[in-house]
Amino acid sequence: MKPRSPNPCPTHREIASLVDRRAFLVAGAMGFRGLDAARLSAAETTRGKAKTTILIWLSGGASHIDTWDMKPEAPQEYRGPFQPIQTRSPELSLCEHLPRLATQAHHLAVVKSLGHFRRGTGDHHAGYYYNLTGHAPDRSFPQLLNDRKPRPTDWPFFGTVLGYKRPRHPYLPQVVSLPLKPGAPQFTRPGQFSAMLGIQHDPLYVYGDSDHPMQFTVPALSLQGDLSSARLASRRELLTQMDAAHRSLDSHLSTNHYSVHQEKAFSLLGSQQTRNAFDISEESEQLLDRYGRTVNGMSMLMACRLAEAGVPSVSVFWKGNKKLAESKNCKSGGGWDTHGNNFVCLKEVLLPELDQSLSALLEDLDNRGILDSTLVMVNSEMGRKTRIGDPRSGGVKGAGRDHWTHCMSVLLAGGGIRGGQSFGSSDRVAAYPADRPVAPEDITRTVYHAMGIQDLQAIDSQGKPTQLLSEGETIRTLF
Repeated sequence: MKPRSPNPCPTHREIASLVDRRAFLVAGAMGFRGLDAARLSAAETTRGKAKTTILIWLSGGASHIDTWDMKPEAPQEYRGPFQPIQTRSPELSLCEHLPRLATQAHHLAVVKSLGHFRRGTGDHHAGYYYNLTGHAPDRSFPQLLNDRKPRPTDWPFFGTVLGYKRPRHPYLPQVVSLPLKPGAPQFTRPGQFSAMLGIQHDPLYVYGDSDHPMQFTVPALSLQGDLSSARLASRRELLTQMDAAHRSLDSHLSTNHYSVHQEKAFSLLGSQQTRNAFDISEESEQLLDRYGRTVNGMSMLMACRLAEAGVPSVSVFWKGNKKLAESKNCKSGGGWDTHGNNFVCLKEVLLPELDQSLSALLEDLDNRGILDSTLVMVNSEMGRKTRIGDPRSGGVKGAGRDHWTHCMSVLLAGGGIRGGQSFGSSDRVAAYPADRPVAPEDITRTVYHAMGIQDLQAIDSQGKPTQLLSEGETIRTLF
């Protein structure tokens, strides 16, 4: 079963308005995303090298034209004040405010031709859902916008698919998400959950605090009050008896899900290995300083430790530092939704922290000898409009960039990815893909390929067989 797009798939004429003639000719021959023969040349039986995927999610919509797809020759009203700098790879240049990441560019592959091709709706909810699941948003997204709640019938987050498909870890959860659950309670973002796979496959959420970046809360790993291990075992025995009686009265599916969650919580509580894996305090002071003692830096360090321990899927959803952002007149709460004051927010708040923490993560994974078995992915729900001046934030004088789903970039490293390369390109102002355009379903396929997952058949929470992804093609030239 495939979800229906809120808008019809673009016609060839519409595609031609989005991509240049070369990309259009390729698209006409091979489908609307224009997959070239070279990327399909590898044998289908090639197995991925990655055992873990670490997703770094730049919550809010990161500006691709100000970071890794810069256009120094574009008119001033598009390019802004930032300049590109050369990296260790001749194919890649990055923003001048990412100097540390530039030294790690030999590990990076940058996909510059990702777009939603009128299958998205331009808002955060739909952007989360499309990029995190590989499935176009259904008609409920443009109808409800921020009121569109996660649904048990949604397609699952690709990270939970990795957990579902990879071998079970002996003492750690299959999927971990930190340092927050994206979205305020009244509009929690769809796409980050296991959804139709069943809630027992949801991520374990670990919460971080910007004011106390070394302190993380894992509710399932916390013993409340004077609850000792002995009392915990006794409580487990009692609950087992009660659950057996309860199941005899009510076999509803939700009861079974609750029982699964109980079992998971007890398993985690009973393992000192589990608790140790989440303890970053044992790392050296030098390494803590290298990552930067921020909640996002410490989250990336924890992600590295969890990858080393063999967790299949770890997500770091960027948590904004509201106090710092407000001191710099950033209205985005410290996130990447830079409608106003885009350049100050990037230069003085966002890019320095990302530069330090992401470069440290790549360096640390490499030093531990696990970069080749760990796929690192940096993505966001959208890019930013490349013409400066969001009318909602003071127009040109507000120096902001609006939402933009027609073109964005994705960074990949490790996991068998060939570093130091650029895939695809955008037009002269980074507004639309110009060469080798790809969509979120292609990126999702590529993640599955890197993790060695070819069989995407699953049994959903209702006991019905389903194909988890029927669209998209692996971008094979990345490997």
